[in-house]
Amino acid sequence: MKYLKAFFILFSIAIVLIIVCNVWVSQETEQYIFTNSQTVASRPTGLVLGTSKRVRDGNENLFFKYRIAAAAQLFQEGKIKHLILSGDNSSRYYNEPSDMKNALMLLGIPENAMTLDYAGQNTFQSVVRCHQLYNRDSVIVISQAFHGARAVFIARHYKFPFIAYAAQDVPWQASIQTRFREYLARPKAILDIYLLQKEETVFDNESE
Repeated sequence: MKYLKAFFILFSIAIVLIIVCNVWVSQETEQYIFTNSQTVASRPTGLVLGTSKRVRDGNENLFFKYRIAAAAQLFQEGKIKHLILSGDNSSRYYNEPSDMKNALMLLGIPENAMTLDYAGQNTFQSVVRCHQLYNRDSVIVISQAFHGARAVFIARHYKFPFIAYAAQDVPWQASIQTRFREYLARPKAILDIYLLQKEETVFDNESE
């Protein structure tokens, strides 16, 4: 009984911490997340955060589709001049940056307007590498709103003046798993930047 009580207390504390971290990220970044392309300020660079182009059953990943559409839209409206496509390329068979480039070229984005970051294996790495490795300061992060908020939270912690443009959201029934992961990803992001101070470790694992 004693152990059950201790477990319940620890579990309750963990739930509270997760909620606090999620609210913190949302409140800190709300003013930097834009859902209308007409109201987002023009910036030289768009940072597209990678994801798989297919889901496990082989169907099209709507997160990928909508991020690509949002990136193409901002480029064609003149809101951005260049795109950094940052994603996972941890094996020869999996290459998010190249998949994004190919999809954007089909939408008319010229190849020379894109830089591929093959070592953006997570949001933290994508954000820090965009600023530190590619020397981009004035950036629009392009992803779904909940994801863009975490990216902007990380960026603003390091004084990178990033903003985010929210790609079309994916219906709940097709995104429950992703949204659940995001609830846990926000506390991890806070842990990374405030306790683990991972900024110095992001320049490993270059691929392609």
